[in-house]
Amino acid sequence: MKASAIANANIALVKYWGKRNKELMLPNNGSISMTTAGLNAHTTVEFDEKYKEDILILNGKEYKKGMEEYDDYVGKFLSVVRQNYDVNLRCKIVSNNNFPTAAGLASSAAGFAALAVAVNEALQLGLDKKELSMLARRGSGSATRSIYGGFVEWKRGSREDGTDSYAEQIAKPEYWPEFRMVVCVTTKEAKKIKSRAGMAQTVKTSPMYKAWLETVDEDLRAVREGILKRDFTLVGQTAEHNCLKMHATMITTKPSIIYWNAGTMDIIHAVLEWRDEGLECYFTIDAGPQVKILCLEKDAKEIAERVKEFPHVEDVIITYPGEDAKVVDKHLF
Repeated sequence: MKASAIANANIALVKYWGKRNKELMLPNNGSISMTTAGLNAHTTVEFDEKYKEDILILNGKEYKKGMEEYDDYVGKFLSVVRQNYDVNLRCKIVSNNNFPTAAGLASSAAGFAALAVAVNEALQLGLDKKELSMLARRGSGSATRSIYGGFVEWKRGSREDGTDSYAEQIAKPEYWPEFRMVVCVTTKEAKKIKSRAGMAQTVKTSPMYKAWLETVDEDLRAVREGILKRDFTLVGQTAEHNCLKMHATMITTKPSIIYWNAGTMDIIHAVLEWRDEGLECYFTIDAGPQVKILCLEKDAKEIAERVKEFPHVEDVIITYPGEDAKVVDKHLF
C-alpha cells in the first residue's frame, strides 16, 4: 500500500480568489491555468499498520498532528480520504518540491495533486481524473487544476455538495507548444499571509470584491477563447488585467494585504516598458511576490536574460505547458 506520484504546479491565467464553502473548498468563481513543466512536487505515501500516527515529511522537515501546518492542510485531507473511502490505516507521506514552497508559486497545488494521485494508487481506489480533481481540491483549491497538463479550467459549480466543482482540460500541452512563462523569483522566503487566510479576509472586508466576481466570467470566456484560437494577445491582456483586479481586492482589504516587493514592482514596470517598445509580453502574479511573464517561445530567452540583470531577482525559470500528474516508480523512502 505504497505509491509515488509527481504533479506540476499550475499558474492561473484567470485567478481563483475566495471560497463559498471552506469545508468543501468550493470557489466563488471559476479559474483557468497553465500547468507548468519542470516545477513539480514528488510525493510518496504508504499506508501500513506499523504507523501509529500519520507522519508528513515535507522538504526534509517533519510535521505531525497538533502542528498547525499539518492539522489545517494534510490532516484535513487525510480525514476526507478516511471518511469517504473507509480507510482506517495511518500513513507516512514524504514530499519534496523542486521550487520554493509557500512563496506564491502554487506549491500546495502541486503537492496535493501529487498526494491525491499517490493515495489513489496506494489504496487502489480506482478514481478517474474528474474524481482525482475533486479529491485534490479538498487539500488545496488550485490543486484541482494540477491533475491535468496543458491549459485547464476549474469549474465553479453551483451544487452545495461540490459534485460539479472540478477541473477539465481545455487544451493538451502540445496544442500550444510556443506558449511560455518566465518565472521571476524575487524571494524564496515563505509569505507571511497564507493564501487561505488572505482569501477569507478579502471576501470579508474588500469593497472591490463584488466587482471582482462580476467581471470574472468575462475573463474566463476571453481566456478560454484565446487558448483555443492560440490568440496570445487576448490571453495575455486578459490575464494581466485579471491579476491586477485580484490584487486590487487584496490591497483594499482591511488590513491591506500587499504581497509585492521591490523586485515585483521592478518587473511590472519593465514589462510595461518592453511592451511599449514592441516586445510583446504580459505579467501575472499570484498571492505572493513572484512575477510570471507570459511570452512566446521566440522571446523567452531574451526576456529571461533581461530579468536576470535586476538586483531583486533571485532566480529565473522558463517554463511551458506541462504534463498531467502521474504515478512514478521512484519512491522517496
